[in-house]
This record gives sequence, structure tokens and C-alpha cells, in this order.
Amino acid sequence: MKLKSFIKDRLLLVVATSVVTLVFVYAVASVERHISSYSFCVSCHSMTFPDAETKRSRHYGTLGVNPECQDCHLPPGFVNRVMAHVFDGLKDSYGHFTMDLSTVEKFDDNRAELAHTARIRLKKTDSAPCRVCHKNPQPGTQYARDKHKLTESGVYTCIDCHQNLVHKAVLEEDLTKGVETGRIVLKATSKN
Repeated sequence: MKLKSFIKDRLLLVVATSVVTLVFVYAVASVERHISSYSFCVSCHSMTFPDAETKRSRHYGTLGVNPECQDCHLPPGFVNRVMAHVFDGLKDSYGHFTMDLSTVEKFDDNRAELAHTARIRLKKTDSAPCRVCHKNPQPGTQYARDKHKLTESGVYTCIDCHQNLVHKAVLEEDLTKGVETGRIVLKATSKN
């Protein structure tokens, strides 16, 4: 009886809180969907440069798939995407306004730093966006199969080896050391 009375006395508060919560969740979902959209990403002139590279890559059009920015640059899962927008998106927006990316040449001047940021995000999420499409890769050579077995250890992930697949190539990094040091650490080159 006390519970029923307690709920009855606070029914308006419960209903109002429920409505406000639903409106808030809907608003967050709508904003997330909008800022994850292809049209939003390429609305910045500077993002038309990597977009054109994507359309020329082997990833575009393969098996009828045309990946959009969000497919590779955002982790799967609503909460993960919202968190990426909050933490990474604000940092990226700040960088967009502090870097001069107005021409492809100026974009290229910042390309290594931009690639580093994207690679580190993939490294930290165990290349989660890659794994949405590439669920069970079957490499064609023994060398590649051996390398793919290293991903089972949790030390290596897709981005450790596949760093220049879609956009214009930049020097490859040792991403494990990059995560540890917080800076770009180039891969050691082998001398023959």
C-alpha cells in the first residue's frame, strides 16, 4: 500500500522524467546520425581530398560496397560512436580550425599527423571498424596467415600492418610504440 501511494504521489515526476529522458535519447541519436553521415563529413572542403582518395581505392566498389567515412573512422555501437564524437570529434574540430587544410597541398602538410591520429584510434579499438566487414579474413599466402595469427595475441591488430589502404600513403608507424609514447614513431626500415 505504501509503494502504491508513493508512486501515485510522484506520478507526474515519473512521467515527466520519462518524457525528458526519451526526448534526450532521441535528440542524441538524431545528432549522432547526422554528424556521422557522409554529407556532414564532406561538407568541410578539406574532407573532399580524402573522400576522392577513398573513391579511387580498392575498398570502394569492391563487392558492391562503398564505405563512407563513418564506416572506418568510427567504432561500431551507438554508445562507442557517441563517445568518439564527444572526445575525438571535439579534438578533431579544434584541429580542423587550427590547421590550414584549404588546399590539397596544405592538407598533405598535415597528412602524417592526421593519419597518426586515425591509426592510433584504430589501434586502441583493436581495429573494430575493420572487423565489421572483415569478420574472418582468409589470407592467400602462408606469410599472411602467419601474420594474421599474431592478431589473436591481442598485441597486433589490423592497422598495425594495413596502414595505407585507402588514403594517400604516408610513412608507416610502429603503433604499439606510438600508443606508449603518445607520439609518431616510424617503423624501423630493414636494411638488406
